[in-house]
Amino acid sequence: MDKNAIILVLSCLGIAQALFLSFYLFTLKKGNRKANFFLALVILGLTIRIGKSVLNVHLNLEPWQRNLGLSGILLTGPFLWLYGKSLLATQKKFGYNDYAHAVPFILFALLCAIVPNTGNPISYAIYILVFGHLATYIVFSSQVFYKHRTKVHPQRASWYRNLVIGVALIWLFYMGHLAGLFSLYIGGAVFFSVLIYIFSFLFLQKHAFQLGKYNTSSLDKSASEELLGALKKLFAKDEIFLDNTVSLETIAERLNVSTRKLSQAINENEHKNFSDFVNGYRIEKAKVLLTNPKHNKEKIVAIAYDCGFSNATSFNLAFKAKTQLTPSQYRKEFGTT
Repeated sequence: MDKNAIILVLSCLGIAQALFLSFYLFTLKKGNRKANFFLALVILGLTIRIGKSVLNVHLNLEPWQRNLGLSGILLTGPFLWLYGKSLLATQKKFGYNDYAHAVPFILFALLCAIVPNTGNPISYAIYILVFGHLATYIVFSSQVFYKHRTKVHPQRASWYRNLVIGVALIWLFYMGHLAGLFSLYIGGAVFFSVLIYIFSFLFLQKHAFQLGKYNTSSLDKSASEELLGALKKLFAKDEIFLDNTVSLETIAERLNVSTRKLSQAINENEHKNFSDFVNGYRIEKAKVLLTNPKHNKEKIVAIAYDCGFSNATSFNLAFKAKTQLTPSQYRKEFGTT
């Protein structure tokens, strides 16, 4: 198999994967459906453009067909921006003014048969204007990121940042090719394929697309931090984590909040689930007891129970995961006699 055949296969695989991902997002009913819809349009717009690049290398496309492929760029930019507003700014309602940003795409697609695309100066000017349109929305999207990056879960912010960077790199490739910096025209399709598979990997690993878990919550970042502070005060004052029957439900009831909001506060600020958060306090308490001369003769299993663990096995596993030492090793190394 020669180099051109390999490039064609890679490009086609990327396009097929992108179409699958777009379809999945269009039909996904979980999480933030509006954000999923916008992301699907971003990927679809890029797929239309990249698909045109692949076909243009191997087929003699008509001008209107090349314009139809170019129109995908006009779809990508606005919905990349709207996706950021939905994902980071958590904007829930979008009106006609928002969707009006798709008008250039609609008009360009409808008028593709009469828009010049013959390699003359006017055609090049239109090409540059289309990619200038995308550049504008990359800037808008970057502004959304910088404005809201500290107000949302870091994972969500980094996902959107990486998406914007990916789109920007595709823009740079095509502009670089136009300027004569890159000779391999279909290289953009190959890069797109790699990018799509990276996004798909994140999807399968549930690092990015599960970020919609708390999108419907009314708890914003400042309220989330305040709730976590109240939880830490409760733990410091009453040490209720020493009770091995303590649960998310019982603590939420003490703080007069829903379990969902309490879970969100822990997850967003500590990047832990409830069990890991509680065990962290229990292990810190155990470290104090293990190094306290008054408890020098006390058995490890008794300390485990005193710190809220229901059995010695779970205590040993959690303690070693936290300190890289077993409780016995920790007592021997840091204890006093």
